[in-house]
Amino acid sequence: MSNYLVKRILMMFVTLWIIVTLTFALMHAIPGNPFASESDQLPEQILNNLRAKYNLDEPLPVQYVLYLKNLLMLDLGPSIKSDSRGVNDMISDGFAASAWLGAQAIGIALLFGISLGIIAALNRNKWLDYVAMALAFGPVAVITRYMRASMIEVMNQNYIRTAEAKGIPMFIIVVRHGIRNAILPVVTFLGPLIASLITGTFVVEKIFAIPGIGKYFVDGIFNRDYPVILGTTIFYSAILIFTIFLIDIAYTLIDPRIKLTNKER
Repeated sequence: MSNYLVKRILMMFVTLWIIVTLTFALMHAIPGNPFASESDQLPEQILNNLRAKYNLDEPLPVQYVLYLKNLLMLDLGPSIKSDSRGVNDMISDGFAASAWLGAQAIGIALLFGISLGIIAALNRNKWLDYVAMALAFGPVAVITRYMRASMIEVMNQNYIRTAEAKGIPMFIIVVRHGIRNAILPVVTFLGPLIASLITGTFVVEKIFAIPGIGKYFVDGIFNRDYPVILGTTIFYSAILIFTIFLIDIAYTLIDPRIKLTNKER
């Protein structure tokens, strides 16, 4: 297990490095630059000084190496359009709002999705089943369908029938045996769910002027603020990569038969 965890952690850093490299390359491949709007208003010498201040006068390979050096020191650099603030400060200020918004969306999706899925499975092809599947929408709908299908499969297992034959109340059977064994597909879906909800908050934060990281990211794209784009992308990517890692570990807690080894996975 320890070897597997070490390999996974190394892969997390490799994945993050690939994301940094691709984002850096794509960002500089897009037409435009952070000072395009000022190019007709400021003297050329001032523009050159601004480019030199942010190392934008250096060749791209040099800029890339300089950025990686700062990144290793956890320094995401200054914002070009907001010189008084660094990207680290923006993320620190905006993370609470983004995390709260995302946590509410994920919590609601899980609560209603799992509940409706259980109701639909226990009342298969009955009116409650149809009502539960009409009420589900968006991420809730996906979770509901995953939970319903998995719950139906679990409730048809022999050990469930044995528990029913022993006279164990259905509520206890569902809670103690049904949910735990049926929830694995939902846990698998959490990675893509978190990704979609986090990227979805970009638009919400921008529209409703919520001071979250997503708003900074969108503003950074419009302003060609390279450090902000890179910094927020790296931060979100790190969260998603770490979340997927935690989901893998959660598998073993939910189902001890799953082992964190390359041979047995």
